[in-house]
Amino acid sequence: MVSASDAVQPGPTAPGSPSGAPGAADGLRTLAIDVGGTGLKASVLDADGAMVADRVRIPTTYPCPPETMVKRLAGLVVPLPAYDRVSVGFPGLVRKGHVVTAPHFVTREGPGTEIVDELVAAWSGFDLAGQLAARFGKPTRAANDADLQGAAVVSGVGLELVLTLGTGFGTGLFYEGRLAPHLEVAHHPFRHGETYNQQLGEAALQEIGQKRWNKRVEKAITCLFELLHYDHLFVGGGNAKHLAFDLGPLGTVVDNKAGILGGIWLWDDARGMA
Repeated sequence: MVSASDAVQPGPTAPGSPSGAPGAADGLRTLAIDVGGTGLKASVLDADGAMVADRVRIPTTYPCPPETMVKRLAGLVVPLPAYDRVSVGFPGLVRKGHVVTAPHFVTREGPGTEIVDELVAAWSGFDLAGQLAARFGKPTRAANDADLQGAAVVSGVGLELVLTLGTGFGTGLFYEGRLAPHLEVAHHPFRHGETYNQQLGEAALQEIGQKRWNKRVEKAITCLFELLHYDHLFVGGGNAKHLAFDLGPLGTVVDNKAGILGGIWLWDDARGMA
């Protein structure tokens, strides 16, 4: 079994913020949304970054053009308490709140199914942050979901790699607590002519079973260490619970709730998340 902590690790202290959480000084509450290939989740974080309400969740439905996503997210958060700003973690490449890639949502029936050209065009360049800000009437920021999860767990020391194992394979890289430019490692060739996403995503896990999947994950981690020589590795996502090998002293398994808890750090400009 994995010899690592199940608890989310604390992030580094943000300069000028008494509790370490951006917004603590002025009591801001953050609506944190975690967009996933199988489910949409959200909660509200207090000024210190703790949840003030249980997570709400609805399934992701397909096909899912941007307008449908915005409408579903608006309905998702209705039961939650009041908030001052919005953070969104999205499973794709996001720059300045605009979607560059949306690999799950350009498909007809979900990951692994037919790609629809009209959906590719609709998602390409979509102003996710801007559209949600207009819908919610609150300032909104959006980032890659693995980057957001990483913001909740990194220590701020050295080079830290975050992996998320879920519908797909996500990565986030931080140096001295600051987010590095996002790399879509998921779509890079991994083995046998297939990408990390194809070899390690949910569909692969269901097809080959946990034993073979674990061997692939272990190989992927070895490859990424040889590439990056990171100082610490954090592994999260819904399928992290299936890990059955020792991550060693440089590895930690983190709770999947980190995808929500990282929302407050999207407002920490010193961390390079904006």
